[in-house]
Amino acid sequence: MLPMVRCEGPVGAVANGLFFRLQAPSAGARPRLRRPSGFGETIRIASWRCYIRRMATKTPAEAPASKAAPDAKRRSERSRRAIYEAALALVTEVGYGKVTIEGIAARAGVGKQTIYRWWSSKAEVLLEAFIDLGEQAAEAAGGGEAFASLPDTGDVAADLKGVLRATVDELLDRKYDAPYRALAAEGVVNRELSEKFVQQLLEPGLKLYVARIEAAQAAGQIREDLDPRIAMEFFVSPLAQRWLQGTGPLTHEYTDKIVDYALHGLAPR
Repeated sequence: MLPMVRCEGPVGAVANGLFFRLQAPSAGARPRLRRPSGFGETIRIASWRCYIRRMATKTPAEAPASKAAPDAKRRSERSRRAIYEAALALVTEVGYGKVTIEGIAARAGVGKQTIYRWWSSKAEVLLEAFIDLGEQAAEAAGGGEAFASLPDTGDVAADLKGVLRATVDELLDRKYDAPYRALAAEGVVNRELSEKFVQQLLEPGLKLYVARIEAAQAAGQIREDLDPRIAMEFFVSPLAQRWLQGTGPLTHEYTDKIVDYALHGLAPR
């Protein structure tokens, strides 16, 4: 059974703020899930926010007129892109604590007032840059407007193991690890940022987990009397804690055991 997916190219789904990729290889073809080794094919990471697209607010580009006047919007977009890249590079190179608005502006080649015109703090810059990082990855891979659910092959254990394995691969990628960790840490002391972090990065993907668990309940694979929201935390929270606190190595074997323990419990069988 193919995954329950409707998509135009790669799309992402957050797993506790993290992501995996689904693919539709060509026009007219049925969507195809690339799954981790041991569970069919390999899931490849593209973006954790592909399915929450700014594309929905874009309008079709108009054909440029000859000798057109300078496009202020285009200049603004170039500046915004440079600021995103500077923020992500600096947080990886020097750490969040040493990143400043002045440093981001200098790295991006813009005045700091340009940054303050759009954002009120470096945390807001980094949050938006991180969201954009995922969207750019999806667009580079040919993604478009999309909606995705977690894979449903009829085997809930294999499906969840596949998604969590992909999450491990993402967490070990410094390009995503450094800014995500900085945002998570800042969110502890910055309530406003924390709310944005949860609503924009975490909550959409957590809802996909809940929907997959509800589907498993309907199929008789998980007890119907369980609260799917609480059940979801059995899969994503242990991985998040180990990653944030460094209490142990992040491996595919570890996430496989999370799924097995959550589904089968700890009592003797």
